[in-house]
Amino acid sequence: MGCELKRILATHCHFTIRIACSPRYNHAPATIKRMPGVYLSYPFCAQKCTYCNFASGVFPRPLEARYLAALEAEVRAHAWQWRPETVYLGGGTPSQIAPDALQSLLAAIPGKPWLEATLEAAPGTITSEKARAWAGCGIHRVSLGAQSFVELELRRSGRKHTAQTVADDVRTLAAAGIDNYNLDLIAGLSGQTEASWRESLDWVERLQPPHVSVYMLEVDEDSRLGSEMLRGGSRYGAGDTPDDDRTAAFYEMAVERLAAMGIARYEISNFARAGFESRHNLKYWKLEPYVGFGADAHSFDGRMRSQNPASLEEYCRTDDRFWSSVERLTDHRRRWSVPPSPEEHFFVGLRLTEGIRPEPEEWQRFAGPIRRFIDSGLLETAGGILRLTNRGVMLSNEVFQEFLTA
Repeated sequence: MGCELKRILATHCHFTIRIACSPRYNHAPATIKRMPGVYLSYPFCAQKCTYCNFASGVFPRPLEARYLAALEAEVRAHAWQWRPETVYLGGGTPSQIAPDALQSLLAAIPGKPWLEATLEAAPGTITSEKARAWAGCGIHRVSLGAQSFVELELRRSGRKHTAQTVADDVRTLAAAGIDNYNLDLIAGLSGQTEASWRESLDWVERLQPPHVSVYMLEVDEDSRLGSEMLRGGSRYGAGDTPDDDRTAAFYEMAVERLAAMGIARYEISNFARAGFESRHNLKYWKLEPYVGFGADAHSFDGRMRSQNPASLEEYCRTDDRFWSSVERLTDHRRRWSVPPSPEEHFFVGLRLTEGIRPEPEEWQRFAGPIRRFIDSGLLETAGGILRLTNRGVMLSNEVFQEFLTA
């Protein structure tokens, strides 16, 4: 999965799930009636954060220029047979893109004004000029990677901003007419304590954002911090990270505090005021179609998935003839997977607070696990809807793994 999916499928415990798919299961009909979303991958950052396990990093500036040219070429070569509903620029740090380059890139996407257009931004990279340019390009939602509001945690993570930086950025966005924004927080950062976590939540309460994402630290080999923790080292504050129980307690604390602010959980890691849920990310969780552009970006037409080259160099070498070819999806640079499976329907859909409505054959196939989890208080059902209970959210990996191996 690409960065866009890895981010939204962040899980509470630290293991990797491989989705088992069945070619006999087609969740979506052949004719897609829902309007797809557009994802643009921009994997360039000013610095690599210690906890980051995404396919992003610091690359030479000449490569950045080549990449933007290749990205725009891919977008312009796309055969638009539908009107995009949502647009999402993820990274990396898309807020680094020069306003004129961003305007040219977004001008290649039809359907403006879109129902929702989001740009991810690193605190401290927002200026009044950029914010006004974003609004002029059709961006009306910004996701701020705050992660923490505590200096010790930010410095150990490799972040350069402060709590005041985030507050200033929010005011700058509002002055440009962008008052729909998200704040990212990470529970489990090095040096984090109950008191420091409360401090971050206090800042959230002061700022009163319409949307908040709360992720639990992922420990794996793909990040410097995770790799150091797995080796028992001490760099990046690896020896001073909260254990799983404390991290889970921080998450539960956030759920309660955010609910008191009127910011309700609608997905395991995502919370919003009514009407401010991320329309684009909901497409991933509901297995709706989207098309991805850029290195390692994925696409899903409702039946099948495809993937762009993960390597920036390989992606930039892809010429216009490839993108404009009607046969491009059979080229080795695109890899297809089989259609969504019942396992994926459960794994992705159960992340939503509203739950899922299983098909009759799914009730039958997963009758055993469903009954066990209902009896143990991890799942509940009413009116044909199946959802995680509050306790089930905290043990969601146990639930998901059962369905993936059933």
